Amino acid sequence: MSSDNMSPVNPLPPVVTALFLVIIGIEAVLQLGARGILGGADAVGWRLEAVQRYAFSGEIFDWMVANGRWPAEHVIRLLSYALIHVSFTQALFAGVMVLALGKMVGEVFSQLAVLAVFVLSAVTGALAYGLLVDSRVPLIGAFPGAYGLIGAFTYLLWLRLGQLGETQTRAFSLIGFLMGIQLVFGLLFGSQPDWVADIGGFVSGFTLSVFVIPGGWRRMRDRLRHR
Repeated sequence: MSSDNMSPVNPLPPVVTALFLVIIGIEAVLQLGARGILGGADAVGWRLEAVQRYAFSGEIFDWMVANGRWPAEHVIRLLSYALIHVSFTQALFAGVMVLALGKMVGEVFSQLAVLAVFVLSAVTGALAYGLLVDSRVPLIGAFPGAYGLIGAFTYLLWLRLGQLGETQTRAFSLIGFLMGIQLVFGLLFGSQPDWVADIGGFVSGFTLSVFVIPGGWRRMRDRLRHR
């Protein structure tokens, strides 16, 4: 293909587009059901039913840990919660974050790596919520997975700043800004414990990036040999 036919804008990685479409698609179905356009009268309660069946519950998680039993219909909650949202606004905001950050991370990572970061960060966020938070409020929303992509982006920026000989702590400006906003909103409107899941997702995304970035395993092996 000649350079004349090349687009000046890199296309979205298909896996990122797919994640966005799944998030918005599920929300669209719930919205149509709530308005009686889809599914008839029973569809009005689809969102509540989805929360009851697929949201991550700290109480259910504690029960599984205490009894050593891990039913599939409850284990799936570690990930399925990330596809359910409180409202269209929340789903759209989370979807846009996934699009923007997934595009930037996907320009360096493979599609499988981008998906792994999102999925494992969502799972880690749920585990952090279940282990560190004592709350009956269920966890829903794609934000822990999106924060995992923020962690991956932060790692890429951290590497770039190191190559340029600049202060690498600047790479954490974005997560610091977002946490600052959450703190302000918490002080003004009351704090929600789901920020613990967001931080868990961020740490997971940053850590995973060390290994899934192209050449990551080789780089880690060389460091261990030098030690």
